[in-house]
Amino acid sequence: MVGWLESAGVADPGRVHTEGRLARAVVEDARDSVAALFGTRPRQIVFTSGGTEAVNAATWGLTRSRPGQPVLVSGVEHSCVRDASERLAPIFPIEVDVLGRLHPAAVEAAIERATAAAGPVALVHCQAANHEVGTVQPVPEVVEVCGRLGIPVHVDACAFAGHLPLAFDELGADVVSVSAHKLGGPPGIGALIVRRGLRIEPLMVGGEQERARRAGLENVPAIIGFGAAAASLHRPGVIEAETTAARRHTERLLAMATAVDGVHPVGDTDRRVPHIVCVTVDGIEAEPVLLGLDQGGIAAHSGSSCSSESLAPSPVLEAMGVDAERSLRLSVGWSTTEDDVDAFGAVFADVVSRLRALRS
Repeated sequence: MVGWLESAGVADPGRVHTEGRLARAVVEDARDSVAALFGTRPRQIVFTSGGTEAVNAATWGLTRSRPGQPVLVSGVEHSCVRDASERLAPIFPIEVDVLGRLHPAAVEAAIERATAAAGPVALVHCQAANHEVGTVQPVPEVVEVCGRLGIPVHVDACAFAGHLPLAFDELGADVVSVSAHKLGGPPGIGALIVRRGLRIEPLMVGGEQERARRAGLENVPAIIGFGAAAASLHRPGVIEAETTAARRHTERLLAMATAVDGVHPVGDTDRRVPHIVCVTVDGIEAEPVLLGLDQGGIAAHSGSSCSSESLAPSPVLEAMGVDAERSLRLSVGWSTTEDDVDAFGAVFADVVSRLRALRS
């Protein structure tokens, strides 16, 4: 990214001059890399400003053919999925179990309820994996149910992509949203992957960029970074090696956390993305635990990253029937080391002990 900025500046890839053609070449090279990582053709990749825009574009585009018709959203979906849907259509819930998983039978039952109450369903959302507790969803089974009933499916794969293999063409979903910064790329860039032959109305209008599917000057440096991260992950064995390391780290984190009395795992500790685990801490709200960890040099979180300015309890945990005010999300990345995990173990028990002493 830096090399491109120093050598070529920020030329418009839509221009025919030399600088524009050079920019177009690097954008398309990046598109090839992203498509290869996600098992699809380059033409099916639409670059966006991130996962949130991709989700909004998916929701807008797939509901235009049935305006005002119901949209199905489970309580564990990301806030941008819920908010984007509520602006456009009546929302009907899909029930989830205590692990945060939705089941195909629950999806089919929700479709029947929504259809009886408000007419044909316009769209079903099904995340690939939960962003707070890590639970992996049965996406192929949900896609099969919806395909049989002729209902489009959007998959939010922002917490999944780059951490476990994602083969879009085999998945069968209509559209999938991904985010670069979740897999080691730069912030401010993502993609909407669109099923071959599917025409959807663009959310962003005012230009012919991205084959008229997303208007606006392409963010060339960020696209280059996305492509570089995708190319790195697509090398043989890389995702598998990172998955093994991440699962080892998070299993150690989970063992250290649950060794403390009154700390319990949340979500599916087995069928989950490898880089996320979640726990609850009896008797203590999340914020003081997070502040105590921060003083010890540990950055953790409670709830999704987009709710960091909110004091409201996690809607994901509420949907799961879990205490929504005492959750702690622990996540690792490609740069996490064993020393980082050891550092958590060195401070967590002490933080919890001191906070409980204050309460008594």
